[in-house]
Amino acid sequence: MPRFSKSPKVAISMRGEICVGFASLLSFVSMLLLIFVHVGQINTSTVPRNIAMVKVNMSGYGEALETFILNPVFGLYTDNASAPLQQQAGVRELYEFGLYSYCAYVDDAHGTCSNHTTGQRYTPYDVITADMSSNYSILTGPFIPETTFRDSKYLGQSSRAAYWMLLLGTICAALALITGIAKNNWTFFVSAIFSIAGSLLLLIGAAIWTVIIKKSQSINNILLRLPNSNTTVGLGITVSEGNGLFIAWAAFVCLFLSIIPYMLSCCTYRG
Repeated sequence: MPRFSKSPKVAISMRGEICVGFASLLSFVSMLLLIFVHVGQINTSTVPRNIAMVKVNMSGYGEALETFILNPVFGLYTDNASAPLQQQAGVRELYEFGLYSYCAYVDDAHGTCSNHTTGQRYTPYDVITADMSSNYSILTGPFIPETTFRDSKYLGQSSRAAYWMLLLGTICAALALITGIAKNNWTFFVSAIFSIAGSLLLLIGAAIWTVIIKKSQSINNILLRLPNSNTTVGLGITVSEGNGLFIAWAAFVCLFLSIIPYMLSCCTYRG
């Protein structure tokens, strides 16, 4: 009986379709991940609340301040989840910063968010002290040492620059996906260019965020010596990476990996 097999041209075409499909899938996943990064902390509903670039936990600060000044601390925190931000209404237990706004929470689920701003600046010291009544903000000045955590100019400018890198990288990921839909060697070449540009932008944006978070984490390990004692006390402030940072890095990896199949497609596709 005669044996039937696919011709080399058909086999190459099928491999090309698989290659193109894989590239499109990677760029789509990258764009989807970046959308999640952008919606983080825009409000307190479930999905945005669970995504942040950086978190600042203030739950131990009151106890540390009380230990240091040897006096009880009253009225530092607020338990009103809807109290206005930066109006000396009281410090929240947790602050989470996104790309367009930040949210402050009195517990795991209840809080309020700031107004939306294009390229929200990451300035934790300014944000937190603006929530304190004047007597506690005056005490906090000498209590918290001069570290990167307090350098609002550096953190603000860097986070704003990182925002634009991530936004442009998101646009490039979307353009790579869109241009790759049309099955043509030239469109695949354009998709590869967008993937390369987007990967570079995402790399820069994610790297900047990583650096400023690591530098602001220096506040975590600071110990202050108590007056007339050899005992030291921590500040009770903990800075940690939010899952938005890891999602941004994952988006970079996906878009970077899409470069290879896009390049192979533009050189070998025979549709």
